Amino acid sequence: MKKLVGVFFILIIAVTVIAGCGNNKAEEQKPQLVKTLQAGDDNMNLEGTYTGSVKGRYETNMSFQVGGKILSRNVQLGDYVNAGDVLMTVDSRDVLQQSNQGDAQVVAAKAQLDLAQANLNRYKQLYAQEAVSAMVLDQYQTTYDSALAQYNQAVAGAQQGHNALGYTALVAPASGVISAINAEIGQVVGAGQTVLTFIQSQELEIEINIPENHLGDVEIGKSVQVSFWALKGVVVEGLIREIAPMADSASRTYKVRVTIPNPPKGMQLGMTASVKCRENGSTTGLVLPLSAIYQIADNPQVWIVDRETNTVSLRNIKFENIGNNTVQVMGLAKGDIVVTAGVHKLREGQKVRLAEDE
Repeated sequence: MKKLVGVFFILIIAVTVIAGCGNNKAEEQKPQLVKTLQAGDDNMNLEGTYTGSVKGRYETNMSFQVGGKILSRNVQLGDYVNAGDVLMTVDSRDVLQQSNQGDAQVVAAKAQLDLAQANLNRYKQLYAQEAVSAMVLDQYQTTYDSALAQYNQAVAGAQQGHNALGYTALVAPASGVISAINAEIGQVVGAGQTVLTFIQSQELEIEINIPENHLGDVEIGKSVQVSFWALKGVVVEGLIREIAPMADSASRTYKVRVTIPNPPKGMQLGMTASVKCRENGSTTGLVLPLSAIYQIADNPQVWIVDRETNTVSLRNIKFENIGNNTVQVMGLAKGDIVVTAGVHKLREGQKVRLAEDE
């Protein structure tokens, strides 16, 4: 009886061990975990296509031509204004006193000029009667010329003071939008200190940044295609107007401005835009990491994941351009899910798990 019990326990242990092995095999048979990218998403950009934003061609840092204390601010950030609208004003009392001082100097200079004119006329008569010498007449002529110069100087100073009165109001030079405000009511500002940024809205364009190794994609006057993230399906023609002569010291990219001859309805400042600068930068010419390429002999391929069955299959591709760690390929369709890691561990029809799902 004891022998039977012992045999029974041995059988239980054996079954448990076998079951455990079966579970390990089940775990080992879980689908292969892979990393993927979807053709056409933000992680796999089109070659020759660059992202930028809508900006105004003319952006002006506006300031007062005279200093003073800000009395009023008539605009808010983002406000649209028309030409001639008063944006800000500063206290004009000091400027007014300077203008009055200039007027007083004109009056004083005019009095001196009248006196010099009268003396000169008198001594001209005496000289004609040979009562005084030519040297004395020359002295009074010089006095008159000096008084005339001082009068003209006083008139110019007074005119400058009158002009300064008009500088106490900051006026919009054209129709546009306020993109930044740098001063508030009560703040004392100096002449030339930036108080707001004004963007003219009549002419908008796109600003993009081109890496130095792709500078050959752009040239002045080249026609490009522009699309907008907020305007679905809208594609317009643009012309490259300006290329920065030097790269940014930090990003090592060149700033490029693209003008839009016929801007679409709804195009606004700050919108995100995509500029396609290369003809072969279409939805079939896509950029992949080199780790996604599965190549045997001279036949490059990639593994495509079928989302319905989560199985993989090989797709033939062609190389267009090879970069440091990327390659531009032809033969993919927008939306294809491409395996980018572990490609040499897969086989045709194998079931996989996507890292993005987990």
